Amino acid sequence: MPSFLNRYATPLMTGLFLVSLISGVALFFHFGSAYFHSMHEWLSMVLILPFVLHIWKNWRPMLCYFKRPAFAVSMVASLIAALVFVYPVASGGGEGAGQGGRPALFALTQKVMAASVEDVAAVLDLSGAQLAQRLEAAGYPVGSTSDSLKTLAEAAGKSDMDLAAVLVARK
Repeated sequence: MPSFLNRYATPLMTGLFLVSLISGVALFFHFGSAYFHSMHEWLSMVLILPFVLHIWKNWRPMLCYFKRPAFAVSMVASLIAALVFVYPVASGGGEGAGQGGRPALFALTQKVMAASVEDVAAVLDLSGAQLAQRLEAAGYPVGSTSDSLKTLAEAAGKSDMDLAAVLVARK
């Protein structure tokens, strides 16, 4: 076990951290969300094991950190940063908060993307056929106007944001 720890703990942690970093930045900027969302969630969970192995491998040096004020300050700063996101949701959602503490606009967007082409067309003052034609011209094959927008985006290999841009584009 010690040779495994010495050989793989830090390289695995570094590799998975880089994956988490890149996918997290992409998600933050809404770039390729369809590709990065599951990757970020699952591989961040897998990162726990190399993290534990890394701490185990470096336990003695870690003990030195525990004795320094910088460690306590860093832990308190991290906790405060987390609470900035948790508190508004825990205290009743706050103004404009949606599901999971995200802005309400995200919750609305998810509902719209789950709606059918026909239903969304009515909101856009279009017929289902007109919206289907617009979507097909943009590369989203529409089998039926009862298909959800999310289904169309996934079938086309594009993100919800990409499809939303087609919905609001002026023609």
